[in-house]
Amino acid sequence: MAATKPEFTPRMEGLDALRGFALFGLFIVHMPELFELYWAHPVTDPAQLIWHDVIFTVFAGKAFALLALCFGVSFFIIMDRAAQKGVDFTGRFIWRLTVLLLIGCAHAVWYRGDVLEVLAVMGLCLLPFYRVKSNVVIAVIGVFFLLQPLMWMQIISGLNGADWANQSLKFWSAKIPEAYLSGGFAETIAMNISDGHAFKWLFMYESGRLSQILGLSLIGMVLGRIGFFREPARFSGVRLTGLIIALIAAIGLYFSRESITDLMPATEAMFMPRNLFGSVVSSLFDLSVMAALMLGFMSLYYSFAHKALNVLAPAGRMTLTLYVTQSLIFVPVFYGYGLGMHATMTQSEAVLIGLAAFAAQVAFAHLWFKAFWYGPLEWLWRAATYLTLKVPFMRSKTP
Repeated sequence: MAATKPEFTPRMEGLDALRGFALFGLFIVHMPELFELYWAHPVTDPAQLIWHDVIFTVFAGKAFALLALCFGVSFFIIMDRAAQKGVDFTGRFIWRLTVLLLIGCAHAVWYRGDVLEVLAVMGLCLLPFYRVKSNVVIAVIGVFFLLQPLMWMQIISGLNGADWANQSLKFWSAKIPEAYLSGGFAETIAMNISDGHAFKWLFMYESGRLSQILGLSLIGMVLGRIGFFREPARFSGVRLTGLIIALIAAIGLYFSRESITDLMPATEAMFMPRNLFGSVVSSLFDLSVMAALMLGFMSLYYSFAHKALNVLAPAGRMTLTLYVTQSLIFVPVFYGYGLGMHATMTQSEAVLIGLAAFAAQVAFAHLWFKAFWYGPLEWLWRAATYLTLKVPFMRSKTP
């Protein structure tokens, strides 16, 4: 692939701010989750459970979903800007995803919970849909994947007595590796390499995350096409109506999840259909909360809270750098080879430290962009995408 001179394009600050908000949500879950070590010492203290439950109810599964949605929007923007210049960006976008995959694989050696490689692989699935002209068709396909078709296939098979469909999911029986809790640095890295990738992909598949990522990315692509972020004034009524519907759905599902799940038949031998149906209902709850968070954030951003929420925009411009930095700093805080605080840090402490750390990251991002055009990993990703070092980095150089 030949080197190409990249062109500087203006940012959509609303989308940057939303991406920064999604990054915050992801991080504020990772902290009380102790970067995947929480289930080694589940909380029993009622006061600490409140901290845990509030954070997980509001952000767990929702911030990740919001990032997937933003990923789909960004995919469309990149492809569309190239198309407007008469350039077919397909080949270079595949290479761009390959670079992201390499960054993700390197990050996964440090932290098995890395999502970059998952987004990179799932991003390849978006390319065929870019050539589909009908937004309605793409949206319908996106909703289809959000409804977890593979889970429904297993539910129906389980109800019909198929033995394979009534086997427990493998990730349910997984335990926190002892290497993470008390092992040395080399042992932890070896575990990430030998077991981390396999477990992550197993979880992503069995939990329905892969289907959700594809569905949300397709919805994000449609939002990009219709100018949802480019022409915010045109969608003010849609945002408000959508917010009301999402809030009603989220509140309704919060209080009725268990009773809805119990509608699915279950016996001692036929137990998986109800469990999987519960996962589908929980997924719909997560999506409704995610939609409420996204639409609520955007409604506030384009009204009286614009200045306050726009503080997150610089963090959204360097999401890749900040995401990797979070694990570089806090994995050693919790894991055995470092401070080993997985057994001693309370949920409230983890959340408060997370709030302070993210505030510091936002402040750092503001300072960084006074001197640089891109975050360090963003610059590396862009330079590798175009196979050139002539991507402006310092502000002293014109982009």
